[in-house]
Amino acid sequence: MENLGRKIVKLRVPIFAISLLLLIPAAIGYINTRVNYDILYYLPGEIETMRGQDILVEEFGTGAYSMFICQGMDSKDVAKLKKQIEEVQYVSKVVWYDSFMDLRIPIDILPEKIQKAFNADDSTMMFIIFETTTSADETMEAIGNIRNIAGKQCFLSGMSAVVTDTKNLAEEEVVIYVVIAVLLLTLVLMVSMESWLIPFLFLGGIGIAILYNLGTNIVTGEISYITQALCAVLQLGVTMDYSIFLWHSYQEQLELWGDDHGEAMAQAIAATIKSVVGSSVTTIAGFFALCFMSFTLGLDLGVVMIKGVVFGVICCVTALPSMILIFDKALAKTKHRKLIPDMPKVSEFIVDHHTFFALLFFALFVPFAYFQAHTDVYYNLDSTLPKELPSIQANTLLQQDYEMGAAHMILLDRKLDEKKKYNMIEEMEQVGGVKQVLGIESVIGPSFPQSMIPKDVREILESEHYELMLVMNEYAVASDEVNRQLEQLNAILKSHDPKGMLVGEAPCTKDLIEITDHDFNVVSAVSILAVFVIILFVFGSVSLPLVLVLVIEGAIFINMGIPYLTGGVLPFIASIVIGTIQLGSTVDYAILMTSRYERERSAGNSKRDAILIAHRASMRSVVISACGFFAATFGVAMYSQIDMISSLCLLMARGALISMCAVLLFLPA
Repeated sequence: MENLGRKIVKLRVPIFAISLLLLIPAAIGYINTRVNYDILYYLPGEIETMRGQDILVEEFGTGAYSMFICQGMDSKDVAKLKKQIEEVQYVSKVVWYDSFMDLRIPIDILPEKIQKAFNADDSTMMFIIFETTTSADETMEAIGNIRNIAGKQCFLSGMSAVVTDTKNLAEEEVVIYVVIAVLLLTLVLMVSMESWLIPFLFLGGIGIAILYNLGTNIVTGEISYITQALCAVLQLGVTMDYSIFLWHSYQEQLELWGDDHGEAMAQAIAATIKSVVGSSVTTIAGFFALCFMSFTLGLDLGVVMIKGVVFGVICCVTALPSMILIFDKALAKTKHRKLIPDMPKVSEFIVDHHTFFALLFFALFVPFAYFQAHTDVYYNLDSTLPKELPSIQANTLLQQDYEMGAAHMILLDRKLDEKKKYNMIEEMEQVGGVKQVLGIESVIGPSFPQSMIPKDVREILESEHYELMLVMNEYAVASDEVNRQLEQLNAILKSHDPKGMLVGEAPCTKDLIEITDHDFNVVSAVSILAVFVIILFVFGSVSLPLVLVLVIEGAIFINMGIPYLTGGVLPFIASIVIGTIQLGSTVDYAILMTSRYERERSAGNSKRDAILIAHRASMRSVVISACGFFAATFGVAMYSQIDMISSLCLLMARGALISMCAVLLFLPA
């Protein structure tokens, strides 16, 4: 390792130059990586609801759909607007009551179901069908164009409209996330380091690694907006330790090598590689566990963050040493005294009162294990977005004026007996929360000739193999009521057509609930087992991995249990990923202290003296690391208007501090 360190020192200028040049392809890759804003896209492709979505596209040429509400407009103006919307690129069809009857014919002649479906008091509603899927760029472009055509009295609702608004909001905020994280982390580093300049070199080295990570995402073609929003901030917080270790090691080597800064850095690089590679393995194990999720958002985030850690390690031992040596004189001139003093008395107090802290740990562990298991989570992805977003206003209006939640879609065999279809519709309309079931049969009635059905309507509701029906539903997505309703509807559908499918936002969300409940157990088990095995190999002891994992799991329980006490509700993804991230990224605190304890015991020190020395030696590093992680995530949590991102960052920020306290207070006990 020393020879590798010497080569890096010798080639420091070319390495730094190459590091900067590689930012060009990284930037190109980043710009050309598509961002996916549809969370439901990450459901497994083999489940029925997702197969049904594929059939809609393949058989009906239908991807996304939206309800479009017009208030205070007369029929002629609405009809004119409908024609304009039909001409918008990527709009497949627009269904309004003039799709069934000429406008000159009084609306009262239409079946009552059609009247209720498309009209309410002073407003009327169109059903817009797009050529492409919910989160497709073409669909979002079409929604933007429709909004440009429509006036202030028009509102576009539906999942695609929510996805479009989420995209616009995320694009506005994502750069601010990084700026906030950098500013707060710089403040922490300036206070905790002994040089005013070194924080900027740290951030420069990590910034290069972050851009490499973002640029290489083009290999997968696209990433989730959750991954895009979190990866830079998370990578900043998780990999900052590596830079701090290199700097401290370099300062120690300077005391041994004096004016030979090159050899001091070579030795520091060798020491850093040995330490950081081992440390990064536990972090990678945590992110690797996410890859086992059936809900593939975990795979998306896990792969990106594994790359981020690897790039962080590489840049820490190549780009950063080069920068430190290049700016060596400037670093010497900007040194200052320690602003955070050592606190040996604190270590003595904690070690002397270890029995109390051990009892306190178990007193907190049991109740918080219960609290975290009973913390409420939400799955309705638009329920916590800002109320002023156009799509949220439209969804609220849809609920108020039409008493409608998301519409469900039924796909059934086109050749199914007509009598069975009528019976099925009748049964479904008796289910709680179902307003109407709209299909060819329910629209025309049994006495109406099939030949009289308008061509546009037939194209919407029939394909070569399937017939499509719409279930107008008044319950909110992800509510207990709609999930019970879906179970009843599915039972009725299968009794008449065993191959029939119930699809749409609410059925997909119901699948999401069931799948992520399973994923939580899998990810937790994999992450704990992986970290346990790694620690087992590091220390060669069964008891130490148990103690270390138990302490961090206790910190996770406290972190995830706090919302139960405060009445908070977490996004569903938090309960799956936070425990894994907190375990993988903060178990290093416990490993650092335990490693020093083992060395002191091997040197012949008593248990008390060994833990006291280990605590004193580790406390400063643990505090700086935890505060750095906190700084990188807390500001984003306070700023973001997207609750899923805000909640995840708040949990990570709080988790870093809780893990720090757990390691410093409970681990010595």
